[in-house]
Amino acid sequence: MSGGVLRAPELPAWPQYSDEEREGLIRALEQGQWWRMGGSEVDSFEREFAAYHGADYALAVTNGTHALELALQVLGVGPGTEVIVPAFTFISSSQAAQRLGAVAVPVDVDLDTYCIDPQAAAAAVTARTRAIMPVHMAGQLADMDALAKVSADTGVPLLQDAAHAHGTQWQGRKVGELGSVAAFSFQNGKLMTAGEGGAVTFPDAELFELAFLRHSCGRPRTDRRYFHQTSGSNFRLNEFSASVLRAQLGRLAGQIDTREQRWPVLAEALAAIPGVVPQGRDERCDRNSHYMAMFRVPGLGEDRRNALVDALIERGLPAFAAFRSIYRSNGFWETGAPDTTVDELAARCPNTEALSADGIWLHHRTLLGTEEQMHQVAAVVADVMAAQ
Repeated sequence: MSGGVLRAPELPAWPQYSDEEREGLIRALEQGQWWRMGGSEVDSFEREFAAYHGADYALAVTNGTHALELALQVLGVGPGTEVIVPAFTFISSSQAAQRLGAVAVPVDVDLDTYCIDPQAAAAAVTARTRAIMPVHMAGQLADMDALAKVSADTGVPLLQDAAHAHGTQWQGRKVGELGSVAAFSFQNGKLMTAGEGGAVTFPDAELFELAFLRHSCGRPRTDRRYFHQTSGSNFRLNEFSASVLRAQLGRLAGQIDTREQRWPVLAEALAAIPGVVPQGRDERCDRNSHYMAMFRVPGLGEDRRNALVDALIERGLPAFAAFRSIYRSNGFWETGAPDTTVDELAARCPNTEALSADGIWLHHRTLLGTEEQMHQVAAVVADVMAAQ
């Protein structure tokens, strides 16, 4: 309490770092080679990240958006093709496809898990579809069983947008063990971070090698005569970032353990507040990294939701409005947009419309607090809602 106003507890800061990051940066500095083609940090990080996620191969890249773009390109996405994406996601999911000249096709999500609706994805497949992109929202994996069947039935590969799902598991299988390419982000707010960065995991050597070429301007590792074998760009991660990410990966499992313990406490306390509905959980997702602590206030409406978020921030909570429907941003329509209208897409995506208007999330550092702090956080939410 401060002046009669209930305020949030002092929650852990983010990013977190220690001597491991300092030692890694010095190690990268003193090796004398600061880019991946001459150093060892990126190579080491890729091996460690792949092993942690049960993948055969991992490729580190400059950021999560580039991870998606590169993955889509090696799956054959380009002009004249389509990519199915959830309408409720950060816009990088669609823009990665649109930057390649493809059309992004938004479909609705499940109102409990906030992940892509497999039936809606199946209904959107056409002869031009080259990828279906499930986004593992807030660490909750999309229904990978149903999506795997859609992929098998249609021949369209899955690309997991795992920007929120480092360390998450589906029925005991890690993201890299689910048989499809996956893209990760290491942006400053993510579950492990070097400020920016990304990675793509691959189930086979052919896709990995093609991605390596394209992420390095089409140039083979041993080339000395500028024989660029494919088109591409420079998506190479630097040695300093990789050294930090190696340290971040080392503490990820313990942080997930803590979030898994705290989320049920916070979710139960939030659910006890009249009008609040926490994000649901598909129990087949038996390890959830909890990138966000998400909840809804159904029927609240966008303006009142935004005012509620502002009030939570004023009380000291790291609160955010949920993602806007991707088709309700001007950037979605600049290039690679489907031949339809906002209103038509909104009619097809009622769950996305609801989440965009009444969804709220708290930064995952909230879930690194103590069990008592989870009750204090919920008390602030309740107090703010009562005052609205």
